[in-house]
Amino acid sequence: MKSLKKSILFGFLVWLLPFIVAFLIFPIHESNRPLFESIMPIVITISVIIFTYLYFKNVDKNIKAEAVKLGIIFILISLVIDLIMFMPNSPMHMELLDYTMDIGLTYLMIPIITIGMGYAIDREKNKK
Repeated sequence: MKSLKKSILFGFLVWLLPFIVAFLIFPIHESNRPLFESIMPIVITISVIIFTYLYFKNVDKNIKAEAVKLGIIFILISLVIDLIMFMPNSPMHMELLDYTMDIGLTYLMIPIITIGMGYAIDREKNKK
């Protein structure tokens, strides 16, 4: 990893931005759940793209491998923080199966985005 510290910080921010948006628009969750469920993947996608781009600004080699590692770090951070927040004794408790179907599967887009961007960045840098 070019910068483990930066990848962990960015991974936390990838989780934090959608969390803040979800908190701010939570009333929509109750009144118009399909709209809420449509907004959140868009916010996650934007967050992942921004922080993947920022991470790769200064990476010049092993881009594809970095992209895979970055995606794994980002998704693990999101899953671990969520699982802590949704534990049985928390006010946000959610059963694991419900969590997986409602949120967890959406997080699969995280490594897909980082890897796709990594391959695109690598291709562009190798053209030069």
